[in-house]
Amino acid sequence: MIGAGQAGLSAAHHLQRLGIDHVVLDANPGPGGAWQHRWDALTMADVHGVADLPNAPRPSAPDPVRANVAVPAYFAAYEQTLASEVIRPVDVRRVCPSEDGFDVTDGSQHWQTRTLVNATGTWTRPFVPHCPGMETFAGRQLHTAGFPGPSYFAGHRVAVVGGGASAVQFLGQLVDVAGPENLVWVTRTPPDFRTETFTRELGAAAVAQVSERVRQGLPPRSVVSVTGLHLRPQEERARQLGVYDRRLPMFSRIEPDGLRWHSGRFEAVDVILWATGFRPAIEHLAPLKLRSPHGGIQLADDETTVVSDPRIQLVGYGPSASTIGANRAGRRAALGVRRSLG
Repeated sequence: MIGAGQAGLSAAHHLQRLGIDHVVLDANPGPGGAWQHRWDALTMADVHGVADLPNAPRPSAPDPVRANVAVPAYFAAYEQTLASEVIRPVDVRRVCPSEDGFDVTDGSQHWQTRTLVNATGTWTRPFVPHCPGMETFAGRQLHTAGFPGPSYFAGHRVAVVGGGASAVQFLGQLVDVAGPENLVWVTRTPPDFRTETFTRELGAAAVAQVSERVRQGLPPRSVVSVTGLHLRPQEERARQLGVYDRRLPMFSRIEPDGLRWHSGRFEAVDVILWATGFRPAIEHLAPLKLRSPHGGIQLADDETTVVSDPRIQLVGYGPSASTIGANRAGRRAALGVRRSLG
């Protein structure tokens, strides 16, 4: 198995429960998955939610506790309950077909396996769309993956680019630091704000839409792309100050000191914060030629088994790219491994 985040640990638990020998290769220096790389100012009060790992309720942590401390500690304690061997840091570069399965390598070491569970998530593949002139920008460009915390933005005029939950959260955090007059929100399409209560039924319907895409072999979309945006209490002040009304359509080019639109409009900024999401970290699977003609990896109805090669299970991909979805996918992946092994 590759990856020891939420999806990987869940899959390891269920593989162990089924009595299937396995080893976990993880690129991180320690337990915690992507959570260990989150910015220091992100507290447990700010996160959208961390689902419990199988058979291990997450211990309560005071709201001011840093998420990059509390969640890795939870993951580390969980690893101690598993018989799985977790080898780190191992940055898997390639997975290639072999005579009896797959050859997994980081360039210097090799592992042979009959089946594969890939749980590499998205954090290592931040997506920034190309925009003409972006290389000339004299200020600083940051992505969600490298967000340094709100205090960095004091005294700066900031463009937040992106229409998802991260952009909304950043604007809520920066309004009292940079000031509403120094925030410019830019989205490619109008933000889809929802006011209805987010119920289990709505969540299931949203996941179903994402699932349908991967069953067709299309590139996965995020769950929030179909659930819409919901403002939390901590973003209420930003709403009252009109920050979420300041949306502008996408600019046409970046200039050394700001953004230019087709209309000629110009906004001077010295920081561009790209809240433009992530892509699945699956480059190491390229030698297996898993992509469908539609550009994604087609999954079976169980949402983890690769149609073109049922020996491979993808977790943390498509509908399972959330903490709750990752847990469910871990169980399905373990059952898929058992089927493949006969």
